[in-house]
Amino acid sequence: MATVELTKDNFDDVVGQPGMVLVDFWASWCGPCRMFAPVFESASQRHEDVVFGKVDTEAQQELAGAFGISSIPTLMIVRDGVVLYSQPGALPEPALEELIGKAREVDMEHVRQELAKQKS
Repeated sequence: MATVELTKDNFDDVVGQPGMVLVDFWASWCGPCRMFAPVFESASQRHEDVVFGKVDTEAQQELAGAFGISSIPTLMIVRDGVVLYSQPGALPEPALEELIGKAREVDMEHVRQELAKQKS
């Protein structure tokens, strides 16, 4: 699956849907972002059941600010509307694959129960 360009207009619709979404916050002037881009794109081809989205932090400053993005690239993994992971830094392909595998293994029912406890 090709990556999706995420903007403030479509972000909530894409990320709020059931399933897993990987979000790459990047900018064209960022060297590590350019190094990570082929790794991210390659993973998107292998994991067709996962949505891969990119946020251009220059064009979408409001969106990057809403998530407190201060270092790029930043990778965020959202599953069923819940942020499971958000860390800056370009990952090598094996580390990205491992991270995707771990995100798949998360018991989302348990996560929802824990979030409900924190809210009460």
